[in-house]
Amino acid sequence: MTQKTTQIPEEGAKAPDFSAIDQDGNKVKLSSFRGKKNVVLYFYPKDMTPGCTTEACDFRDTFKKFKDTEILGVSVDSPERHQKFIGKYDLPFTLISDEDHKVVNKYGVWQEKKLYGKTFMGIVRSTFIIDKKGVLQKVFPKVKVKGHVDEVLAVLKEL
Repeated sequence: MTQKTTQIPEEGAKAPDFSAIDQDGNKVKLSSFRGKKNVVLYFYPKDMTPGCTTEACDFRDTFKKFKDTEILGVSVDSPERHQKFIGKYDLPFTLISDEDHKVVNKYGVWQEKKLYGKTFMGIVRSTFIIDKKGVLQKVFPKVKVKGHVDEVLAVLKEL
């Protein structure tokens, strides 16, 4: 299956809207938060892997600091796998299942990656902070997990 890679949207642009299902099979539409909450939209490669677990648990451990903010984690894992991930680590936020790659393509995070000499397509860990007007206030491409949640909280304080 060939995937076309789109560019990562730029800060100041309108956040690409999407509709996708969460861990419970409920439809989540990004535009439904407009006028109500800021959104932290973070893309991660795979449930239950070390870096992704650390990132999710960092968001979990600081969850109460995210006032007026919706946290949405996105990967191409199935809703069932998301449910297991949430259950195992007691995650208090929504995980989006993007099995058809529509959301990862809209945000340009489905890219060629290299690991152990192999080249493959996958999610490049990235975070987008979207304000209540639906505008991308901050883009974190190629996120390093350590300290990332603190960077996100610092940006949200400025909004």
